[in-house]
Parts: sequence; structure tokens; C-alpha cells
Amino acid sequence: MTMTGRVEGKVAFITGAARGQGRAHAVRLAQEGADIIAVDICRQIDTVRIPLSTSEDLAETADLVKNAGGRIHTAEVDVRDFDALKSAVDAGVEEFGKLDIIVANAGIGNGGQLLHETGEPDWDDMIGVNLSGVWKTVKAGVPHILAGGNGGSIVLTSSVGGLKAYPHTGHYVAAKHGVVGLMRTFAVELGAHNIRVNSVHPTNVNTPLFMNEPTMKLFRPDLENPGPEDMKVVGQLMHTLPIGWVEPEDVANAVLFLASDEARFVTGVTLPVDGGSCLK
Repeated sequence: MTMTGRVEGKVAFITGAARGQGRAHAVRLAQEGADIIAVDICRQIDTVRIPLSTSEDLAETADLVKNAGGRIHTAEVDVRDFDALKSAVDAGVEEFGKLDIIVANAGIGNGGQLLHETGEPDWDDMIGVNLSGVWKTVKAGVPHILAGGNGGSIVLTSSVGGLKAYPHTGHYVAAKHGVVGLMRTFAVELGAHNIRVNSVHPTNVNTPLFMNEPTMKLFRPDLENPGPEDMKVVGQLMHTLPIGWVEPEDVANAVLFLASDEARFVTGVTLPVDGGSCLK
């Protein structure tokens, strides 16, 4: 790939960067010239059935970023812990000199019950990570963007579930709708400082959070041992384009656009990367 430097000389703070979408964002921004401050929890959360990221995953992201030509500062952080987030971003800014971009991407999936039957621990962890964690991420990073005085770009990872409802994921839908409220408010409050704030809304993405046994069984309860191909059939029904899901790189390209100066007057936007799912 030719280096076009669309975010040359910029520093990006990315949560949930150990694998999946967060890793793709880190690598894509590094390919285009950014240095990366990358955090992830790298341990399990009690209510989450599928395996979460590991220290090895985060180390692999670091290697990929370096191979792409970027510098990277990593830390193992739970986004529910504001003090840990703040010290991670503070240390990264001390190393790289500034902050220009925030990508609040960390998220979990848990539960699977009807909303009125969802357990309180499932609800509390979901809101804690997928909504409060997004707010805390921006709260930790914004003072550094303001201190730089050159404006910046903030991208929040929501979901198609932040624009419409699906059954059995009501707490997730509530959190992801909440992210849109955060995005719009931050956009209004920070606009005068030339800080743009937008959200991306992916449909199913080919990551460990989606490609796992519990999710496959949720999609195909009619089958004993469903696999990706079985899921694709149902996935295609959710989209206008003939696809079951998108790749992490598809979302990363949208994040790159919003982070770059190409989108210098784009703020307050909910950008779906959804194969036309919102039309269904």
C-alpha cells in the first residue's frame, strides 16, 4: 500500500484496540501516518460468555502498528475505570507530544434475554462499558486535544443497533442509542474549538465478538452446530447488499475518513457501515 499520509503526524487514542475493529482502526490510522495510544481490557468480564481480548492480542496489535510504520503506546485498561484511562492517555501524550484523534471503540456483547428479563449484572456491565466507557474515554482525551489548540476529530463506535432496535439485545440497543446522544452533545459543545465528533454504525462485523458459537446459535437456533455459512443466510436477510457481514477494515476506512482532514466540516453525523441494513 502506498503511504498517502491522510493522518500524517497525528496522534490517535483508541480503545478496544487489542483485536477486531479497534485493531483495524489502529493499523489503518498507522498506515496513514498516525501514532497510536492503544488500550484494551485484556481480561474477562464476568457477564460476557465469549472470550475477551488478551495481553497477547494487544501485543500483536502493537507489532502490526509498528510494521505499518507507526509508533504505539499500549496499556491494559478497563474503560469503566476513568483514572486508568486518564493515566494511559496522559502517558501516551507525554510520549508523543499531543492528541488529535479519539476513537472510542471498546464494547462488549452479553445477555441475550428479552429486555424485561435482562439481569441487572448484564445491564450494568453493558451500560458501564458500551455507554459510560465511551463518555469516560472522551472525557479523558478531550483536555489534550483542547490543549493542542488545533482542533481534532472524535469517532464513537455505535452500531446499527444505535439507529434501530433488535430483539434480545435491548440493553445493547439502549447503550448504542445513548452513544448517539453523547456524540451529538460533544459535537455541539466542542464545535467552537474545531473539534468534530461523529459516530460509526456498523452492522455485523467479522470479529471475535460476532464470529463465535453463542452468536451463531442466536442466529441459527434451528441448527445443532451452525457455522459462518449458516449465519450468512440469516445475515443477508438483514442487509440490502447481498452480504452477511462487513470486515473490520470496512469500518476502519470510515473511521479514517472521519479522522482525516477530508472530513474537516463533517460533524454530528451518524455514519452507517451497514450494507443497507438501515433500509430494512
